[in-house]
Amino acid sequence: MDVEQIYKDANALLEGHFLLASGNHSSRYLQSAKVLEYPQKASLLTDVLAKMIKDNGIEADTVCAPALGGVVAGYELARSLGIRSIFVEKKEGGMELRRGFEVAPGEKIIICEDIITTGGSALKAAEAIEALGAKVVAFASLANRGFCKRVGGHNEAKSECKLPSNVPFFALEDFTFEMYSPEVCPLCKEGSTAVKPGSKG
Repeated sequence: MDVEQIYKDANALLEGHFLLASGNHSSRYLQSAKVLEYPQKASLLTDVLAKMIKDNGIEADTVCAPALGGVVAGYELARSLGIRSIFVEKKEGGMELRRGFEVAPGEKIIICEDIITTGGSALKAAEAIEALGAKVVAFASLANRGFCKRVGGHNEAKSECKLPSNVPFFALEDFTFEMYSPEVCPLCKEGSTAVKPGSKG
């Protein structure tokens, strides 16, 4: 599966001058929502991701996604795995389970995002779930921004990665883009202005 081409075909791999959530700048940006707006494409991607997870012997009862960005990806992965889908929502300093969702002690959970960069949101979701007695058995995402090491990937984990090294992380592809601090950004020096296309923009 050529995941990068799927992103390009959906106009989800953007090129320009972007302000990232970290404050850094980049000439490329992944907008997974543009892929996930087509259920057929979402199903195709999560079916492959589910196979990777099963082939590695991971058994889970539930997929949990951090809202809002991971909800569709998490729901589709749960469908592909034939298990339950829930999501956590932001609260000050972390995340929490709301809307009547519950987890049982020892329930095996996969935390799923659309994109994992450093894994900060995924880790907060895992902490919220494990505080209720469930067990996170894997992390998953459609795309890996290259900071964390995925099962079967070639990148080594960078110091910025927040995912625990003892829990497997599955993703379909590594997308490693150059990033620049605003002070040394070559795009800024060329006179362009960074835009923020994500959900926080």
